[in-house]
Amino acid sequence: MNSDHDEQHDGHDGKSLREMAQMGAQMMRQQRQRELWSTFAVMILGLWLVSSPATFGYEDVAMRINDIASGVLLIITGLLSINLHRTWAPWVTCAIGIWLLFAPLVLWASSPAAFANDTFVGAFAIACSILIPGMPGMRMLPGPTTPPGWSYNPSDWLQRAPVIALGIISFFISRYLAAYQLGYIDHAWDPIFGNSTVTVLDSKVSRAWPVSDAGFGAVSYMIEALSGFMGARSRWRTMPWMVLMFGVLVIPLGIVSIALVVMQPVMVGYWCTLCLVTALFMLVMIPLALDEIVAMGQFMADVRRKGKPFWVNFWKGGSPDMEQSEEDDQGRTTFHSPPGEIARAGVLGMTVPWNLLAATLFGFWLMAAPAVFGATGFAADSDHLVGPLVAVIAVVAMAEPVRFLRHGNVLTGLWLIAAPWILSGATTGSTVNDIIVGAILMALSIPRGPILQRYGGWVRWTR
Repeated sequence: MNSDHDEQHDGHDGKSLREMAQMGAQMMRQQRQRELWSTFAVMILGLWLVSSPATFGYEDVAMRINDIASGVLLIITGLLSINLHRTWAPWVTCAIGIWLLFAPLVLWASSPAAFANDTFVGAFAIACSILIPGMPGMRMLPGPTTPPGWSYNPSDWLQRAPVIALGIISFFISRYLAAYQLGYIDHAWDPIFGNSTVTVLDSKVSRAWPVSDAGFGAVSYMIEALSGFMGARSRWRTMPWMVLMFGVLVIPLGIVSIALVVMQPVMVGYWCTLCLVTALFMLVMIPLALDEIVAMGQFMADVRRKGKPFWVNFWKGGSPDMEQSEEDDQGRTTFHSPPGEIARAGVLGMTVPWNLLAATLFGFWLMAAPAVFGATGFAADSDHLVGPLVAVIAVVAMAEPVRFLRHGNVLTGLWLIAAPWILSGATTGSTVNDIIVGAILMALSIPRGPILQRYGGWVRWTR
């Protein structure tokens, strides 16, 4: 009797889940119908692009052909997207938008109007195809907003807002530097190092790229900001692929960007102030984005552990085996909350322990130390490279879910102690400095600092 009752109960649960999934699909279709105006906006963008070469007087034949062809394709995909069953059409529009962001760089557009125009149209094509109307083909899945065992939601809009804002600011800075590399302006301003920015942008390292490296950075920041807008507050489980893509844009690409900037004094011999600013912004973005990656990883690990279809859940999302918490949204901070509360909510999951802040400052000090103590050669290069590495490790470890990364500065401390005896170019002052700073960094890596939030089963990694 009990088994029959259980089977009936399971059948009712299965039917209930199917009904909820059907209701979700219907709600998604209704939403896309309400946002159908964005499809017509795509067609208008296409018409704008077709008329741009004649309107703005493009001199490049390649850019004329590109904009006319891309505009025609936007009109076609816009028309096809009117039929909501063609879920692939908006994705083609999105791909055209991404290409338009790259086109002025790949084709080395000689017209600043073409550069600005393709950037504008490309960004809005992405927004009007998959951001405003919602992801085509995605499911609306019942389930909790906050990950199981967590004290906050890492996919909340307030959590994404600082990363999006820093990405947008970095885009404008990189676009300005790209304008110099593409020949639209004659000089790149640097408030601290004078003509150093121009020297860096004209260096063999920058010119070795097939496209403007600053322009490539601007495109990356734009895609990063746009991907920050994608998905609802439960995207850690409904769009794992998007969270992973967002994480790749912020973390690995951010680390590469920082590495390229900090190698400037070694490979070029000069600093670029605006490049340092964007590197600093990228450094801050990394710990702010890590918690959502952890939540998504926990969800996918749970999917694998329970034998659910991994790739279906990765591409289309899923629901944990738990009910929606009644307290899931109670007391949640919103954009209507007091400013101080909003600021605190935007950095949940990141704390600044005194020891990690001190390690960060020592990292910055190491970048300046060779000039202070007269170190040259490999010894100076070591400080120039290890200093930023120390700062990166300390700042990333400020993210509570990966606080264990602070131990990485034990290795940098050991290297600093050994480097003056191995590398040429060290002076007495720089040797003493490296030994003292290395010992202090090793000591600063011991305290964990406060962990204020809960992360479910991930708590062991916060130690």
